[in-house]
Order: sequence, then C-alpha cells, then structure tokens
Amino acid sequence: MSMNGEYLRVTPVELDRTLKDLEWAWGLVEEIQDVPGQPAPAEARHFTTHQTWHLLGFLLQRSAFPVDVVHGEESLSTDHWGYGPPQYLTPERVQLAADALGRMTYDQLIEGVDPSELTKAEVYPQIWDSPASLEWAGDIFTPLTEFFRSAASAGDAILIWID
Repeated sequence: MSMNGEYLRVTPVELDRTLKDLEWAWGLVEEIQDVPGQPAPAEARHFTTHQTWHLLGFLLQRSAFPVDVVHGEESLSTDHWGYGPPQYLTPERVQLAADALGRMTYDQLIEGVDPSELTKAEVYPQIWDSPASLEWAGDIFTPLTEFFRSAASAGDAILIWID
C-alpha cells in the first residue's frame, strides 16, 4: 500500500463547519473523491500528489518555502485520516503558498540536489538511485501550483492529509 498526499479545497464556511464537525468533513472528502472523472487542477476540489508528497516536502523545505504545503500548518483533529491527523491551511496561507509556488519552477527546486541527500534523509519512497529519479515529481509540481492558484483566487482554505 502506498502513501499519497491528499488535498481538498474548502470554502471559509466549509472550513468553519469542518472545525466543528470533522465527521461532516470526512463525508465531504468521500463525496468529492467519488466524483467520476478528473477535472483539471484549476477546477478540481480534490488533488493528490500521489507518492511524490515526501519528495516535494523535502525539496520545498530545503528551499525555505514559507508555507508547509505538504503537511499543512493547523491541526484539524487528533483523529487519523490515513497516516496521521489532517491539517489545513487558512485562505491567507493558501494565498501566500500560491504566490510563492508561482515564482518557482520544478527545475529551480531540484537545482543542486544530489539523490544521495534523499536517500540519507529517508525520503519516501526509496527510489533515489540516480539523478534522473529527481525528475519523478516534475509532472506533479505544475498541477499542484495550478490547484493552489485556483484555491487562492477563490479565497479557499485547503485540507491536507497523507492517505
């Protein structure tokens, strides 16, 4: 079984309800995840970074990124949604993240990174045997940026969890 980074855009009203009723929020997650088809990241309410979440987190932390877009920053609960409790980003932090993501490219993010750093840091999954392995998350970075940009434009918060 793999570990996947999961995101759900919520309006400020939905975030308020989530903070009061986590069970309602999990129902919303299931409802939105079960919608057939994959809308473009800019239109999607749900987004996944699949197994690239840990690599992206390592790279963003290494670059002193101002927002924890991989784990979130505010706790929703101590209940687990997969591999740990869900977190969230407020609309203001989503805006800051979207602005910062929009100013960088994936190539800039991996510049100067040696795959052995990833192995030493035990970045999941353990596939860091060549410089080409760093390209693995490149196809996720742009859609993640689009997802955050769209959420920020709408004034949404984002729920984040590892499943």
